Order: sequence, then structure tokens, then C-alpha cells
Amino acid sequence: MASRSEKYDRIGAGYNRTRQTDPYLLERLLFHLQPVNGGRYLDIGCGTGNYTIALHRAGINFIGVDPSEEMLDIARRRCETIEWKRGKAESLPLEDETVDGTIASLTIHHWVSLEKGFQELARALKPGGRVVIFTSTPEQMQGYWLNHYFPKMMEDSMVQMPASEVVVEAMKQGGLEVTGFEKYFVQPGLKDLFLYSGKHQPTLYFDPIVRGGISSFSSLANRQEVERGLARLKRDMDSGKMDEVAERYRNERGDYLFVFGRSIRDQ
Repeated sequence: MASRSEKYDRIGAGYNRTRQTDPYLLERLLFHLQPVNGGRYLDIGCGTGNYTIALHRAGINFIGVDPSEEMLDIARRRCETIEWKRGKAESLPLEDETVDGTIASLTIHHWVSLEKGFQELARALKPGGRVVIFTSTPEQMQGYWLNHYFPKMMEDSMVQMPASEVVVEAMKQGGLEVTGFEKYFVQPGLKDLFLYSGKHQPTLYFDPIVRGGISSFSSLANRQEVERGLARLKRDMDSGKMDEVAERYRNERGDYLFVFGRSIRDQ
């Protein structure tokens, strides 16, 4: 299986055309991070730096770390005043206790070792430093109507997503205290076109550029299944059956999940 850096090196520049900063998600990241004046913050798995740059422009000192040099080259061209570093969660290129908080958006499922990644975050965080994670769980993904059209792709996607209890245990073992959760339901008009961004706008999935920015479609999916699924989706949209399918998958689990924590080193 390709590594995260290999996947996103392939996705490359097109990723930044569809994975734009979503104002609501940015607001929630900022709200839960609670940055302090003069603090130094980390975006782990920053990609092309959309959220890193937006938070930087809000006056917060951010470092962006990502294993993909292709992604970091794009980020550097977009904002030269941010410190961009190549690295993985399991071996952060940071000194001990040098950041006041960190965000990790749709990245922890790419980590080779959750526990080691959280150990590294705990090492780099100052005492009491906050962690804000945005992810999805297999249970939540079972509620995506995408399962009806792309069952194998979704099955493979769910395999790589850690369950919430696995995340919690890994954070604890890594030296972080879990402080809370917040469900996120995809809303119409979402700017960051990740996997379930087409929940209310299925036509998004017909755009190969949108699919190219979603790792499940670009790296996990079988081309034949995607073609069959898109054809079936088109027929169901034309006949009105799509509404029935979406209704069957309606649930209150949330589509994605914020997980909050903090360093529990002696303060």
C-alpha cells in the first residue's frame, strides 16, 4: 500500500483546487485551539497549508509539517513567512516543549502508529498544550450514502480509519488527556471537498478534479467500481431514487468528529 507521502505527491497541485479552507471548520479549529498571544502552534499533516495559512493570517504563529514534499512546495509558494517542515507525526522535526498547541485535520488515519504519533505531539507540546483533531470514524462512515454506490471503496476507506475508542486510548498512552468531542455534520456549501463533501450535492462526485483531491477515490478506489457507481448514482438522481437512498442513511452519529485533548505533563 502506498504511503501517505506517496499518495499526496501523486495528488499534487490539483489537491489545492478543491480542498479549500472552509470557514465553519476554520472557526471550530480556532475556537477549540484557543491560541494565546505570542504562542507557537503546529499543523501536523498540513498538506498545501490551507488551514495553516488561514490561521496564520488570523495572527497566529504556525508551523506546518507534512511528509509530502510536493504538498510543502505548494505551501511554501503560497506563504513564505510560515515555517514549513517535512516530517511525519511519528518523528516530528521539533524540539521538546516548543509548541503551545496543535491541529491535525483529516490526517491521523495516515499515521503508521497512532500511539507514537501522539507521544511525539506530547513531547513537542508545552505543558497544558491543546490538541484539536478532526477525523471520521468507521461507525460514522457506515452512515455515508456513498456505501450504496461505492461499497468496496468505502470498505477499504473504513479499514484505515481508527475508531474513536482507539484514538482515545492511543492519546492516553501517548501522554495526552482527552478533554472532549464534537460531532460535525456536513452542510451544503462546504468549501473543503473531502470524502463526504457531496452529501447534499452528489453532482460533485461526477467531477474528476473533485475525485482527484479525495484519497479514497484517487488512491483506494477501483476504476471500474467508480464508473459503475457513478452511472448508478446518475440513474438514481434522474429517477428520484437518490432521495430514498440518502434518507435510508440519515443518522445522528455525525459525519466527522472533533476530538480535543491536552498535554498532561507537569505544569
